[in-house]
Amino acid sequence: MMMRIDQIAALFIMLAFYIAYFIKMYLQKQRGIRTHQINQGTKPPETKRVEMVMSVATLVIVVAELLSIVLDWQMFVQKPLLITSLMVAAIGVLIFIFAMITMRDSWRAGINESEKTQLVTSGIYQFSRNPAFLGFDLMYIGILMTFFNIPLLVFTVFAILSLHFQIRGEEAFLITAFGAPYEEYMQHTCRYIGRK
Repeated sequence: MMMRIDQIAALFIMLAFYIAYFIKMYLQKQRGIRTHQINQGTKPPETKRVEMVMSVATLVIVVAELLSIVLDWQMFVQKPLLITSLMVAAIGVLIFIFAMITMRDSWRAGINESEKTQLVTSGIYQFSRNPAFLGFDLMYIGILMTFFNIPLLVFTVFAILSLHFQIRGEEAFLITAFGAPYEEYMQHTCRYIGRK
C-alpha cells in the first residue's frame, strides 16, 4: 500500500513535533534538569488528577492520529483543505519549538512547586502566555482537519480540553510563584494568542 503525500507530510509533522520535545528533554537532562514533572512529586490531588487526564489524553491522541493517517481514515476532506490543514499543523510545530527555545532552562512539562524557574515573557511569550499548548492544539487541529473522522474528533476535543485544564492549573501555580509580575503579564497577554 503506497502512502499519499498528505499522509507522509502528516507523519513528518508529528515526528518533528515529538523529536523536538524529546531533544529538549535530553538537553535539559544533560544539564541536570528534570523536564518531565507530570504526576511527580508532592502535589494537590486536583493537580495530580488534571495531569493524569492530560497524560492519558496526549498519549491516546497520538494513537488516534497515527491510525487515522496510516489507515487513511478521512471523511469530507477536500483537496484545497489538505494544504491548509497541513499548514496549520506545521505552524503548530513551529510555535511549539519557538516556545521551548524561548523558555530555555525554565521549560517544564507539569507543575513542580518545589522548583524555582524564571518567568519568561519575551519572544513568542509576548503574544501568548501558553505558546507550547497553542502549538499542541494547532497540530492536533491540523491533523484532524487533514484526516477528519469522528473518533479522531472526539480524541482531539478530549486532548485540547485536558490541555486547557492543565493551563488553568499552571496559571494558578504561576500566580502563587510569581505574584504581581505574572498577574500584570496576564493583563497584557492573552492565554492563547494576542495582546490585550
